[in-house]
Parts: sequence; C-alpha cells; structure tokens
Amino acid sequence: MATYTAQQLNGAGIETEEITGLKRFSLTNPSNGSAYFTVEQIIRSDGSYGNNPTNALGTYATFTGIDVDTLITSSFISSVVVPPGNSSYTFTPTATVTAGSSMLRATGGISLQIS
Repeated sequence: MATYTAQQLNGAGIETEEITGLKRFSLTNPSNGSAYFTVEQIIRSDGSYGNNPTNALGTYATFTGIDVDTLITSSFISSVVVPPGNSSYTFTPTATVTAGSSMLRATGGISLQIS
C-alpha cells in the first residue's frame, strides 16, 4: 500500500509503484471543485512509450464518488475527474505495470492511496 501527497502528485507528478493484480485507487479532493487525476506512461527520450505502451490497459471498475463517464483511457494514459471529498475506483492491469514506468499526477490538492 502506497500513499502519495498532493505535493508529490502536483506538476510533473511522481513515478508509480509496481501495479499488478486488482488495486484500489482512493482519492481525496480537499477543494470545493472538481480536480483531475492522471496516470501516464513515461515517454522515453526518443519520444516513444517504450516497447510495451500498455500500462493503462486493463479493467476499471467499482467507481465510488466518481462519474464513470469522466474516465478517459488509451493504452498509455488514464484520467478521471475527481469531485470534492473522498472517492475511489479499482484498476486491474492487463499486464504488470513496472515500478517507475508511469507517472501519477493530480490537480486541486488531491492525495492518493493505492491498496
């Protein structure tokens, strides 16, 4: 289980831990308005996503407090609108997301716990 602060998620963000199997992404948005949470595969120096640009492929489910219609995904990025308060969703990747291969980013002072 990892916890990420708003400071870590702001701006460029922070590299993710290894993600394998079902994981719950629990988000806390302390602002009065909606904010955004994004997981994006790191772009290599040659401008590519590496040999396997599929970090965002998998099953997204069990949305609590998040409108599933705000989820945007491709093979290398996922993003959701996070309303004020506590919310969560689960993600089961198609293949293991190796540590350091994606960045976690958020706006609005969001903090995150992955369990």
